[in-house]
Amino acid sequence: MSILNLTKTRMLEGMWQGIITGAGDTKPDIAISHANTDVPDFQLLRDDAANHWVLTIPIPASAVADGIQTILIVDRGSDVKIGEVVLIGDDVANGGLQAEMELLRAELDMLKRAFRRHCVETA
Repeated sequence: MSILNLTKTRMLEGMWQGIITGAGDTKPDIAISHANTDVPDFQLLRDDAANHWVLTIPIPASAVADGIQTILIVDRGSDVKIGEVVLIGDDVANGGLQAEMELLRAELDMLKRAFRRHCVETA
């Protein structure tokens, strides 16, 4: 059994694209779902020159909504999640993420001060 590795390459015009490695010449058996519903019409094409598989997922209209929406990509052979596409809608983005970003900035400032103090004390 091979271990699949998924790397995102881009998302453009409602299409998410990534590269799957670790499958060799055998087409990976993957499942893609959003809100416990299969996402149809995804493409998985072999790129022989680069020795990997190119995965293209059309983002379902139901995933474009307020809140956090997750599209799961699972290797059916091992029943292991190999990746996910996370979409963040307006309701979450306005308040929660901004507050979280401010908290992270404050923590980073605290770490910078502590690091500078440590450098002065040990010099």
